[in-house]
Amino acid sequence: MGADVIVGADGRRRCSWAETGQSGIRDYHDEVWGTRTTDQSTIFESLTLGVFQAGLSWSIVFGKRDGFRRAFHGFDVATTAAMTEAAIDELMRDPSIIRNHAKIAATIANAQALQNAWPDVLDLLDSARTGHAPPPTLADIPTSTTEAERLTRELKSRAFRFVGPTSVYAFMQNVGVVNDHLEGCFRAAT
Repeated sequence: MGADVIVGADGRRRCSWAETGQSGIRDYHDEVWGTRTTDQSTIFESLTLGVFQAGLSWSIVFGKRDGFRRAFHGFDVATTAAMTEAAIDELMRDPSIIRNHAKIAATIANAQALQNAWPDVLDLLDSARTGHAPPPTLADIPTSTTEAERLTRELKSRAFRFVGPTSVYAFMQNVGVVNDHLEGCFRAAT
């Protein structure tokens, strides 16, 4: 077992990034990342976190996850889609989230796009699914793929914003379209 898969305090072998000590990361690794979901709110949350991650580290964005949940009404698509410019102004004063006007506006636009594309977006995600062997190391996990590039084009054609091949590939990992748990991780076979 290489350094990219480690044994946690609970005796389970998992991807090393899950054992950073940051609150919630291990649970996210164990229960969410790489797990296929068709739940609209979960899909919207993953898409939103990717929007805010652009240009930032995952740990910063993940650390504000609870704030994003409150700001975007538990990632309820219809409620977020109905948010106004006044709501954006209010969120720009909220220190519990990343205060970036363009990303907040993109999140609202993405809620509207998701609402309009539902349930077709599930078919788009399924068409991007690839089955591959678990990567042996973190260095073997791609940052994008041809499937992510194609899905990016499809999402943009449906008015989704702040989506690029790298953030879309991360989105695909988050909603289980791809499972990039490392070889030796207990989640690699799930």
